[in-house]
Amino acid sequence: MDDARLTRIEERLAALEARLETAPAGVPTPERFWLLQALAAEAAELPGGAVAYGGQVRLPGGEEYAWQRTHDVEELRTADPADDDVLATSLSALAHPVRLRLLREVLGGTTTTAALAALPGLGTTGQLHHHLRQLTSAGWLRTTGRGAYGVPAERVVPLLVVLAAVSS
Repeated sequence: MDDARLTRIEERLAALEARLETAPAGVPTPERFWLLQALAAEAAELPGGAVAYGGQVRLPGGEEYAWQRTHDVEELRTADPADDDVLATSLSALAHPVRLRLLREVLGGTTTTAALAALPGLGTTGQLHHHLRQLTSAGWLRTTGRGAYGVPAERVVPLLVVLAAVSS
């Protein structure tokens, strides 16, 4: 290989490395694939691969949550159809703008029925109780006292992951 060609290759490589270092947040770079690199080792034994999610969360009320979960893709893909009703109920509970807002408000520290009812745009008290019942029966909320609600610790990160997954 002649020196001129080697120099051009080195210049192109340097330009590519510079682009990777200055890539915008949405553009994947090798160091931004740290989760996938760690997952590859764990999923190596699984024929269909694996899906993982996790989070390190600090809420306005001072609560902190650290959570991670890995799922075997084949187990998710071939799950018992009898479990689909439970999954559909859980997802359906999230499929209403008022319920999504309620979950965000509770995560933000507005946890009592009275405080939630005082927020604009959440409907009547009867509608509010209907939405709270839907979220509670699906496991996205838990009563923490008389007229008070909280997102269960084991649901905080999964809820935020679902919201992140459907956000553009």
